[in-house]
Amino acid sequence: MAPDKMLAVHFDKPGGPENLYVKEVAKPSPGEGEVLLKVAASALNRADLLQRQGQYSPPPGASNILGLEASGHVAELGPGCQGHWKIGDAAMALLPGGGQAQYVTVPEGLLMPIPEGLTLLQAAAIPEAWLTAFQLLHCVGGVQEGETVLIHAGTGGVGTAAIQLTRLFNAIALVTTSSKENIQLAERLGATAGFNYKKEDFSEGALKATQGVGVSVILDCIGGSYWEKNLHCLAADGRWVLYGLMGGAEVNGPLLSKLLYKRGSLRASLLRSRDRKYKETLVKTFTEQVLAHFSPGSAVQLQPVVDKVFTMAEIQKAHDRMEANQNVGKIILEMP
Repeated sequence: MAPDKMLAVHFDKPGGPENLYVKEVAKPSPGEGEVLLKVAASALNRADLLQRQGQYSPPPGASNILGLEASGHVAELGPGCQGHWKIGDAAMALLPGGGQAQYVTVPEGLLMPIPEGLTLLQAAAIPEAWLTAFQLLHCVGGVQEGETVLIHAGTGGVGTAAIQLTRLFNAIALVTTSSKENIQLAERLGATAGFNYKKEDFSEGALKATQGVGVSVILDCIGGSYWEKNLHCLAADGRWVLYGLMGGAEVNGPLLSKLLYKRGSLRASLLRSRDRKYKETLVKTFTEQVLAHFSPGSAVQLQPVVDKVFTMAEIQKAHDRMEANQNVGKIILEMP
């Protein structure tokens, strides 16, 4: 392969996983204040599935290659870099796109050091999921010590991060998930209780777990199909944080009157579309407050949960697995 080329995950037209393949494309060059990362691993996110389906375009100026996070080594420094990073450093990065390729350019403020004791494959599971969970709990939800948080999709990438961060914030985590085994995993990660949404009414379970008070914060990636149950178990003055619509966008019924009765607030948040300054501040805060807890010896030990590792050539299988909701934790993509 020519030195100005690289391999990347590609699709020619929107559709199913069968449209994905590995293609030789132009290797990017770092611009002002950017670093070129030689990617060892990336991870899959729901946004990748939506983009492949033609439902979620990258932000203006971002790479149209899939991949919102990556780990690897610094290969080149662009002009104007401040000197925090040097060639050969191991790093992980939050990205607006481009991670599922052999190289990606990253603003240096969106790079994080890899915590001691973690592999590059484990590190690839951190940036998007953990920064999303941190943003939802800390910046948007304003979770306080002793509050109860209900986390939907509790054994997905964001969910497994949110359980552990809730514990780090000395709050109480409840989760919804799809099996007894997943509930047991969530409890091992620090959840107080879990509810199998296929077999029970999670809102009744959450009310019972809180002695009828309800939950202070809900992290909701489901949306429309859960609105009534969410409001049923939301505490007075509670915060319902919406960050996905896996259960649809349609709402039929008296949502506003029920929200008003609870004095509740509905807060919607996305991370990918945030501007660079916001993301750099988020990365800096996360690095200062959370990153050390991934290393051995921390009082509250954090652990990225890796579901399965696929090679870049197995990208169709990786998408199939996430689309079928089979993953527990993060699906990792290893670069050649």
